[in-house]
Order: sequence, then C-alpha cells, then structure tokens
Amino acid sequence: MRYRLTCLTPLLVGDGRKLSPIDYMVWKDHVNVLDQWRIFRLLAKGPRLDSYLAQLKTADKLEFASWGGFAQNFAGRRIPFENAAYSAYWNRAAGESLHIPTFAAGASGPYLPGAAIKGALRTGMLFANWRDGMLQDVAQKVKTERPPRRPAESVEEQALGSSGSSRMRFVSAGDSAVVANDAFKVYLLRTSTLQPRAGGLVLGWKQSPRGAVDGARPEDSTPVFAEMAAPGTVFEGRWNENRFLLGPEVRRSVRWPESLNRARFFEAANVYAAGLLDLQRQYASWAGMGLLDQSLQALEQRLAEARERGSCLLSLGWGGGLPAKSAWLDTSNSDYRDILRQYVIYNRALDSNLPFPKTRRIVFLNNRPATLPGWAELAVAD
Repeated sequence: MRYRLTCLTPLLVGDGRKLSPIDYMVWKDHVNVLDQWRIFRLLAKGPRLDSYLAQLKTADKLEFASWGGFAQNFAGRRIPFENAAYSAYWNRAAGESLHIPTFAAGASGPYLPGAAIKGALRTGMLFANWRDGMLQDVAQKVKTERPPRRPAESVEEQALGSSGSSRMRFVSAGDSAVVANDAFKVYLLRTSTLQPRAGGLVLGWKQSPRGAVDGARPEDSTPVFAEMAAPGTVFEGRWNENRFLLGPEVRRSVRWPESLNRARFFEAANVYAAGLLDLQRQYASWAGMGLLDQSLQALEQRLAEARERGSCLLSLGWGGGLPAKSAWLDTSNSDYRDILRQYVIYNRALDSNLPFPKTRRIVFLNNRPATLPGWAELAVAD
C-alpha cells in the first residue's frame, strides 16, 4: 500500500538543521545556499582564503559587496522567497531570525520522514481515547516535590496500550520518496500574541528578545524565515498495516478491540483536527485576523471532504506550537492548568490570566498574515 500526503498549508518537517547566515547569501529574492567546499578549493589557490575565513568566524552574515559573486556562481541550491518583499525584511533582520530551518533531506534530496505521520496519528488516537479521570490521575502524579519528567506516560498506556501491545503497532509509514527542490520556498513567519486592552483582547506581534508591537505594525516585529514545502506539494511512501495482529488469539492477548482498523485511526485524527481547528478559529477571532479565519474555515471544509473520501487531516511538523502537539485541547480546564503550574516555564503565561497559549506562529502569504503551518491531508491507496 502507498500513502499520499498533500500539503494544505506550508509544511516544514525538519531534522534539526538550520542554514546559518554564513552558509547562504540572499540575491535576486532567492536564498542561495553556498557550496562552501568549492569556495574553499577556489580561494586556496590565491590570497583571499584567510580574509574569507576571518569573516566566516566573526561576521553575522557575509558582506555582499565582497563575496556576492559566490551567490551567483557557487550556489548548490537556490530557494526563492515566497514574496519578493521578504528580501528587505531579511536585510533589516538580525540574530536568530537569520538562521533558516530546512526541510529534512538525505543524499538524494528532500523527503518526508514517516515518523512525522506516525506521531500525528498517535496524537489523534490519544485524544480520541481519553477517559474520565485520566487528567486527574496526571494531576495527582505531579503534585510532589519532584514532578516526573513524563507524568502522562501511564495515561498514554491506558489509552493506547503499553509498548508491547500499543495500538500504534497496527500501522506504520515509511519515509516518502524524494521530492523536487522546486517544491520548496522560504516563507516568512511572525509570532502573534494577545494583549489585554479596554476589557478585551487585541492583536500584537512579538519582538525578540521580549516585548510586542501593535497588531497594525507587523513589519516592526521579529521575522522568522523557514524553508517549507508549498501548499499542493505531494509526498508519497509505503504504508503498512500489520493485519496479523488482528487475529483472534493475538488480538485477545494484546486486548485490542475488534473494530481496530485504518478507518478508526483516521477518524480519531479527524476528530482531533476538528477540535484543533475550532480552538484555532477561536484564537483568530480574539486576535481579529480575518484572513487567518478564512484559511481555517477552508481547512474545516477540507476536513469534511476528507471524511467523505476516507482520508484524514493532520497537523504536523515545525511551527504548530503546543496546541498542535498536545492531546488535550481544553486549556481552560483547572486540572490541566494545575499540571502546567508544576513546571516553572509555564507559570508566567498562566499568571497573566490571558488565553493559554497566547501566541501562534503565523505564516505570511503575499506579505499578509494568512495561515498556520503544518496542515496536510493523508490518504492511503490499497
């Protein structure tokens, strides 16, 4: 069997690597990834190698006036910006925003790791199998002097089974085939936030390292650039269902229900997607981002069509934030908040009495805040 994953919004599934600003140069609205080994071999033949190495060691980015010819002649890849306006933002930006996370790639080219699909399906199955009392069990576990690192591990085992009998063993997805480099662009993202004003909430845009600017001035906020697969990009790979595990004796030994099949996995993912989209639309309403709300409404329509076709919608990869990675979506729940309060990293956000979490990474399309990253449709052909 084969799976087919179609990107609905810009998608980044990376392997942790980033292009530092000395690995590339921006020229003609493209990120030109330099072939440094070719450059070293060329400069080693003359007197300029020392000055080039000195700039690599100390500079935030390469001086185009001195080394711009490399962008033209020694670029291994040329990745276009989604919009030509982003070159100006890049020139003004500094610091971490110049480090561009890249899509997962091997020796043959970029591909989608199958683990990303399996992880998104697992989140959906866990969400669909929550039972009354599970969250309270987690809350009890963290109310100790040393909260466990994985307080919900036992809850996951209750919902999905332990490692030897986990229901996730029924399905597996391999890495996709390599896709063409022209399927990728460098997108601009900014982090939105909610700010209290006049008894209500208004939109703001985060600045680094702290602070925010008014929602009407996103160009003054800190930009983030990322290499992402464009909407419409298709990844295909092998899909396997371990049907021998559904044999009567095996199924009884691992305590799986008789109804376990691909449709159950996909419906769980769709139920989760529906809840997540509803949560994100509420956020778009608070922030007053009409274009984002239109994008989410289109995803809800695509979700309804996917259910009719027997496929599912997934939120996966980089940029989705806590809502897209958590199997619990009701962030106003008192038990949920009590759990988070045991971990210092969340205390400041929870103490603000604002909706949690109050930030989202927003993908800009045509220089306008338009959509959320990481949404895709998964279909399987027998």
